[in-house]
Amino acid sequence: MATIKDVAKLAGVGLGTASRVVSGKGSVSPATLARVKKAIDELGFRPSHAARALLSGTSRMVGVYIPVLSGTFYTPILQIIDTELRTAGVHMVLAFGVGLGDERRQAVEGIEFLVERGCDGLVVMTSALQEDDVAALGAKAGQLVALNHSFDSMPDQCFTVDHTLGGRLAARALLDHKHRKIAVVEGPRQLEDNRARIAGFMSELRDNGIDPDKVWRLESDFSPAGGWAAAKQLVDSGYPCTALFCANDEMAVGALSYFQEAGIRVPHDLSVLGYDDTPSAEFSAPRLTSVHMPWREMTQNGINALLNLCYDLRRPVTREFPVSLTQRASLAAAPGGRRKAA
Repeated sequence: MATIKDVAKLAGVGLGTASRVVSGKGSVSPATLARVKKAIDELGFRPSHAARALLSGTSRMVGVYIPVLSGTFYTPILQIIDTELRTAGVHMVLAFGVGLGDERRQAVEGIEFLVERGCDGLVVMTSALQEDDVAALGAKAGQLVALNHSFDSMPDQCFTVDHTLGGRLAARALLDHKHRKIAVVEGPRQLEDNRARIAGFMSELRDNGIDPDKVWRLESDFSPAGGWAAAKQLVDSGYPCTALFCANDEMAVGALSYFQEAGIRVPHDLSVLGYDDTPSAEFSAPRLTSVHMPWREMTQNGINALLNLCYDLRRPVTREFPVSLTQRASLAAAPGGRRKAA
């Protein structure tokens, strides 16, 4: 395999000159540039990742931390991150929550792992991390971008979506379809984005004359299994409702599966509304109506901001991400009268 020394020898230039051509940093004459490029082509030279790092003074790696490596929510986001980084010639290094500690300890240890690997920048997608944890990163905090979470200490490095508005849109969709008896399966209450969407949902109900305290509510874990179990509890409770709002699509898909097995027709007997508008919503049975959160736009702009910070690029960055509703088959007008879920 050809080396940079071989390129320099064939081109008749010094090693430093050949390195400047490969790295794209520093000036060389047009004639010298042409000779070095010709030597690169003749030798089939391709600099290794380690060589590129030595030439550029950076690792060309960005670390990404997510809490869990499962489900359909994080996979599309990771695909977007990897695509954007590769386009910029940067590699993604992934860490996720492992170990016996709580979510915050797992996040801290995951980020430490990425820093120790020499990552130039960090993408963090967890609400478990706190301001003190960011401050403990020192100068490295200047090369960190937070997705779906905000830190007061670095507002320009945070990219999130309006979950309060998302919750209001969910409630509005049900109200517009004349639903007044509504059940809710929420996610873990310690998660800030879950609290925001549920608060928005309940505020919209209250503004339209529905007492949130009388809404059937159950906390679950954002998983399909959690949605299945919650749907069963709803049916077993005998609570009379015409619609169920699940605080993410994975729980909604699990609920749809339980209702199908229980002989409950969606949306004829009961409407179901999800949140996030992940790929699973489009291919569930029936296809799931869901609040569309602009995860792609949020992620792409967060990565652009990080690349600008780490590599002095000038990529465009925006911070306004529209929230909307994707109407599919699982939502219909409320059936007449007070109908029980089972």
